[in-house]
Amino acid sequence: MTDETLRGYRQSIDNIDAALVFLLAERFKVTQAVGRHKAVAGLPPADPGREEAQIARLRGLAKDANLDPEFSEKFLRFIIDEVIRHHERLQGGELA
Repeated sequence: MTDETLRGYRQSIDNIDAALVFLLAERFKVTQAVGRHKAVAGLPPADPGREEAQIARLRGLAKDANLDPEFSEKFLRFIIDEVIRHHERLQGGELA
């Protein structure tokens, strides 16, 4: 491909995708620690109040960033559901 403009855009997209993967990895490291703490402390894997507050917060941030709030909510809900799944497995003694 000889289109340098397109190549530059794609390189930026690749860099952003890499940053997203590393950020998600860091986030999941922290949520795993939270899950272990919850399991030891006998706390429930899910916190619906916290989840709703985080979704509302992210929707506001998305709006400020000119990103579709519906998309941001779906994205965060996907992450939250995965975190809860991990926390439930920790409660059951898995993933230790």
